[in-house]
Amino acid sequence: MAYSGMTASYHGLHLMNIATEECSLKRVPIPSRRFHGFSTSLWASNGFQGKRELSAYTKLVSSCRCSSTIDQLANLREKARAVVQFDFKEYLQSKAISVNEALERAVPLRYPEKIHEAMRYSLLAGGKRVRPVLCIAACELVGGTEELAMPTACAMEMIHTMSLIHDDLPCMDNDDFRRGKPTNHKVFGEGTAVLAGDALLSFAFEHIAVSTSKSVGSDRILRVVSELGRTIGSQGLVGGQVADISCEGNSSVDLATLEWIHIHKTAVLLECSVVCGAIISGASENEIERIKRYARSVGLLFQVVDDILDVTKSSKELGKTAGKDLITDKATYPKLMGLEKAKQFAVELLGRAKEDLSCFDPKKAAPLLGIAEYIAFRQN
Repeated sequence: MAYSGMTASYHGLHLMNIATEECSLKRVPIPSRRFHGFSTSLWASNGFQGKRELSAYTKLVSSCRCSSTIDQLANLREKARAVVQFDFKEYLQSKAISVNEALERAVPLRYPEKIHEAMRYSLLAGGKRVRPVLCIAACELVGGTEELAMPTACAMEMIHTMSLIHDDLPCMDNDDFRRGKPTNHKVFGEGTAVLAGDALLSFAFEHIAVSTSKSVGSDRILRVVSELGRTIGSQGLVGGQVADISCEGNSSVDLATLEWIHIHKTAVLLECSVVCGAIISGASENEIERIKRYARSVGLLFQVVDDILDVTKSSKELGKTAGKDLITDKATYPKLMGLEKAKQFAVELLGRAKEDLSCFDPKKAAPLLGIAEYIAFRQN
């Protein structure tokens, strides 16, 4: 059994392999670990140093397929001891539809129309809905339901959309396209774009507090709100964005700094999504810790793959401007590690994510495993 390659689109029935050894979550020690310590071989200094012309860099990394890396990913499945039949494509599509419907209801078009048009323009512009689906899947993993998690799941997408609107602004990443469409500030102007992001940010908290089922205790809701606030602030999304901007053009940025940036700029919201889904469902502390570690690996995996795609795909394929990281001289995993070692790092992160779910029920863990593989093999 093998993957169909980096261009896999998850058609048909997927076989999700995970270990089924019995273990008690309450007895399993969970040691701390830092990602940049995964494997010393991954951090060999064969990356690109300093500025490079886009044409030269593209020539060096133009191939986005690596047969050895794909073989390694395939071997992760072969090592599993049980097979769970699971249609991931159907699961993702059905959950995305539910999330889209919930977002449509949550943010209706009303007075003042301009701000709500701007909010809806970006919020309902499509996308994979990875964060809300992660939230729902984590809730279901520990016995909850989609309905229970949906307000929190929608809040995650509102926060994510806010971050995209603000990231695209001329004062930040200055992007003209997002999800194949003109960015929010290109359509509504910079001032309205800023306010649309702010409105989505504040409404995310309100939506959790007002719309979460009355059956969920106030202590859980308070904890979810606290987690989300921490995720957005100076030790989360904002901190990651500030560090990212500060490091532009700095050739001395190392892998440890790059890891910190991406854990706080990208991974932290994915992590918050699964943690809050688990909290809403009433998960134990050990279950939350396991799920949190899974999400940290998946979040960093998302960024590693994003960096790889930025130098191996066209703007048309990505639905956003390709090659911008190189043009702005940003530190990326391919730049610091080299393309092939960045792909190897992705393999390790996928393996870690699977390992952290190995103590959960295989059927219930299948969606989260599917999301990890989806992120590993995504093409935009």
